[in-house]
Parts: sequence; structure tokens; C-alpha cells
Amino acid sequence: MRSTEGWRASGPATALQRVVLKRRDPRPDDVAVRVDYCGVCHTDLHAVRTHAGDALLVPGHEFTGVVTEVGRDVTRFGVGDPVAVGNIVDSCGSCAMCQAGQENFCHQFPTLTYAGTDRHDGSTTQGGYSREYVVRDRFAYHLPAGLDPAASAPLLCAGITVWEPLHALGVGPGTRVAVAGLGGLGHLAVKLAVALGAKTSVISRSADKAADAHRLGADDLIVTTDLEQLAGARDRFDVVLDTISAPHDLGPYLRLVAMDGTLSQLGYLGPVTVQTMDLLAGRKKLSSSGSGGRRATAAMLAFCAEHGVAADIELLPSARAGEALDRLERGDVRYRFVLDLSDLS
Repeated sequence: MRSTEGWRASGPATALQRVVLKRRDPRPDDVAVRVDYCGVCHTDLHAVRTHAGDALLVPGHEFTGVVTEVGRDVTRFGVGDPVAVGNIVDSCGSCAMCQAGQENFCHQFPTLTYAGTDRHDGSTTQGGYSREYVVRDRFAYHLPAGLDPAASAPLLCAGITVWEPLHALGVGPGTRVAVAGLGGLGHLAVKLAVALGAKTSVISRSADKAADAHRLGADDLIVTTDLEQLAGARDRFDVVLDTISAPHDLGPYLRLVAMDGTLSQLGYLGPVTVQTMDLLAGRKKLSSSGSGGRRATAAMLAFCAEHGVAADIELLPSARAGEALDRLERGDVRYRFVLDLSDLS
């Protein structure tokens, strides 16, 4: 075992405690990564807020860094390679989903970057709010040249979460896309949809996001509190990506979907209620998606490098992780916090 430092949750408060962590020595197919930058996700906030404090919990599942050691069977990476790691660090590799390249839907459940169960020794995984992470090489990704490592960290969760449905639904030139919610997921959804060539709109509760929507490349902003504007956009969009993280009525968003179009629900993972008529009138589809497989993640990173897509971030030293979580809870971020782990050296 090897030692590193990180930030653990000690209960439902967002104040985190600096601790010494144990990491496994690299297995034959592992790489050890010095974590340089780790994004702060709503999932981290939820995990901390619901943590009882009786077990070790180190959040963080979207990070970039540099390979410092490789296992004896590793050929894809060498020491010094810049890499990225997302929210899945292993899968069974043999079920139908894994064979289809959708490790995120592994029938035996994928191993999560933190609060997951290691498939070999049964230990609980600890995340990227730490200076080192040891990961199976298949679930590390080359970070393409030209991508800023800090601004790229959120691509490994927020980015792939919105890329997956955009790709699966065939979004491209001529597609009409709307993004509901302009937060960590939503702003990357806008950037990616625009880069794919789609005519892109933002849906928001207030008009104060208009300038940002246009800066990100959107053509217009639809304000949901303006009932006349909302009615004028009925049946307009081929794809609506709903990135809103709080419980909400899906009806108004389904009514914006064009005939045979799709509302992809990405932000809120709890129960929803849908009126059948909102689906029936126009043969509309309701779908969802979560993370992405290895092929899709690599393709997303390559696309982002080619088109200059990365997150809009606020970079903080990792010692301010608790502050980042508190501000995230208040919605006080545009649009993703990223932690600089160099203060753990």
C-alpha cells in the first residue's frame, strides 16, 4: 500500500477534513496518477450531505493529472503522460453492455470512482479529492494536446453526461436543440450542441442568462416564466436536454419537443410523473442517460480537443473544497468549480 493525502467528508456538513489515505500499489493493469485538477459535481454535494460520517468518503470523480507509475502489463500509457479519469473505473467487461462499449450500463454495475466496490479486493473506492489515484488502465484516457487540464476535468462527468445523448440522438447540422438549465451540465451541453452544428437554444427561468447563452453560442433564450414566449416555442425542438437538478414538472419541456422528438432527462435522478397526453400528442419520447462508455468518452475528448470545447470554471485550491460545495448548493458558480490539488503536495 502507498500513502497520499486527500479530503474526506466527516458527516453531512460540507466542511472536509484533510487526511492521509492509503492507495493500492499498482496491479499489472493499473496506472498511478498524480491528480492535478478535480471537478466538483452535484453528486459530490449529495454524497457529502447524506454521509453519516461513520465511513471514509473522499469525493471527486472527474479529474486530470499525470501518470507517475504503470503496472507491468500496461502498454497504452507511460510515465509522464497527461490523462483524464471519470466516474467509472472498472466494469465486468463481459456482459452485453460492456461488450457493446457501454460500460456505464454494466449489468454487474460499474465500479464507481468513489463509494464504489473494488472488483478484486472488495474495498471501497475513494475519489479524486486527493493527490493520487490508482486506476485500471482501461478506464484512464489520454488527455489530448490542446485541452487545458483544469478546464477539461469536468468533461469526464458533466461533459460525457451530455455528449452521450447528443451522440445517441444523432444531433448535428440542422438539428434543433434546446438545453434546459444553464449550469455545470447545461453550459457544456450548449457548447457541444453548437460545435456539432445544431441550432441551439437555452431554456431558463429568468432572462438574466441571455448574455451567457449567446456567449456560449446559443441562438436564443426561452424564458419559462414568459407564458407567451413558451407557447410560441411549442413543438419546436428535435431534442431537449433537461439538465435541471431539482424536482420539476416535465410537461412544459415535453410540449417544446417536436413530433417524434425526444426529451432527455439528465439532471434530476429521482421519480417523475408524466402526463401521457404530453407524450401522445406528437409521438414524443422521454429518455435519459448516465455517463458514457469508454469509446464514447475517448471520442468526446477528441471532439472537444478538435473544437476547443472545455468547461467554464472557477479554479480553487483544494483546501477550499468545502467552500466550493457550499457555493454549489447555493448555485453560486458559473459554471463548474475545479479544485487544484497541488496544495496537497
